[in-house]
Formats: sequence, structure tokens, C-alpha cells
Amino acid sequence: MSAAIPSILGRIVVRKRAEVIAAKAARSFDEVAAAAALAPPARSLRAALHRAPGQDVRVLAEIKRASPSAGPIRPDADPAAIAREYAEAGAAAISVLTDRDFFDGDLGFLGRVRAAVDVPLLRKDFVLERYQIAEARAAGADAVLLIAAILPDPEVGEDLAALIGYAASLGMDALVEVHDLAEADRAAAAGATLIGVNHRDLGTFTIDMTLTAQIAPRVPSTAVLVGESGIRTAADIAALGAVGAHAVLVGESLMRAPSPGEALRVLRGVAP
Repeated sequence: MSAAIPSILGRIVVRKRAEVIAAKAARSFDEVAAAAALAPPARSLRAALHRAPGQDVRVLAEIKRASPSAGPIRPDADPAAIAREYAEAGAAAISVLTDRDFFDGDLGFLGRVRAAVDVPLLRKDFVLERYQIAEARAAGADAVLLIAAILPDPEVGEDLAALIGYAASLGMDALVEVHDLAEADRAAAAGATLIGVNHRDLGTFTIDMTLTAQIAPRVPSTAVLVGESGIRTAADIAALGAVGAHAVLVGESLMRAPSPGEALRVLRGVAP
């Protein structure tokens, strides 16, 4: 792990490595890969989030019960019930937090959400190796999040390009998350076709809503661009769409609302 990784992210990665070791002890990679191979065909997250000229910005709605920066957001929320609200309100796809220790998630949430809705599902977690990707596919995910800041360069170990390629071999998309121009260049070089710009600095938790505009010119024209974090209003979505975002990922503001589905309708500008 690079010394440049912010402290909270570093702590999460250390815990995640231990979690993966424990998971492998209980269930081998071969077993998980075999289960992944038996899963129904994955739905395309990239296709769901792609926006043609003149179309509305897509929304990747997130099931997020807690976070290190916000603390408890919607404790004990039923992921299947939230997913149904999101799908009925027009979510193009759903992001499911599966990290237990820091986000109050669970890998089992994927199966519950998969049984409730038909839209593509993203496993949002801190993926470090192929095991977690196979685990995600076996659990019902159609795509995985890969965070550029925590993945090594090719000289260090299993790199970003290798993980994108492994996900593709399972029929899955990989949403590669970046936070600066250097990470955006790495993502593009690794072959990412779905790139998310996280407006939140994972070291300070501050939000910079201009990052998507700064990074968009460096994203390949064939890639689908997603703005992430700090999105609370229809105006935020319009501003991100104006600088090239195909989609936005929204979680906390929806999960705090009395009705996440109604909040999504308001955000999309389709509320009655």
C-alpha cells in the first residue's frame, strides 16, 4: 500500500486485506470462481449509464447505510425495499455498499437487491484482487468499483488493467474511480471505459464539485463518465451533465430522505 494513500483509506485497505484473507480461508478462489461462472449473465452497467446527446443524465442510486465521514445515515435500512423505491423512481442502476466495518454493508445485500429489481447492480467496496470480483459476480453483482488510489502499479502487483480485464472475463463492467488528473490518466491507460470522478477528498472529506469539469477533458471520448459525491440537487446534476457527465452516483442525500424514491424523483425532475 502506498504511503500516499490517505489515512482513513489506508485503514480501510488494511482491514479489507484481512477480510479477504479470512474469506479465502473459508472459501477458496476456485470455489468462488466456479459459483461466479454459474451466475446468470451480467447486465451492462456501462450501457445503462451511457447518455446519448440530448438525453437526461442517468442516476446510479446508492444503498448506503453509513459512512466514515457521515456516520450512521439510515441504520437498518432494508436494501431490497430501498432498491425497489429507486427502480420505480427511474434509477438507471443501483450501487450497493457491501463493506461491513465502515459502511454498514454486507455482501449478502447483493442477492437481496438482485431478487428485488432488474436494473444493473454495482458492488461498491474496496476491491484489491480478483477474489472479490468473482465474489461479487457470484453474489449477484453486474459490475464492481475499482478505486485507482488503492490499486498498485503493474510493477507492484495485480494492477488496475488486470482487474478490469478479469471483470470483463466474467462479463462485468468495472467503474474505475479517480480523484485527480494522474489517476484519470492511469484509468484511461488501463483500458477503463467507465470512469467515475469522486468529488470527495478521501483524506480530508472535503468536496470539490469542479473535479468532474477538470478531469472530463482527459477522459477518452468512448468512456462513460460518472460524477460522484456531493450531488444534492437537480442543478448539481445539470451542471455535471453540462461538462460531459453521462451519469451521477447519488447515495447519502437520497438515503437521508423520508422516501428515497420520492427524493430521487425530485432529483431527476420528474416528481408530480
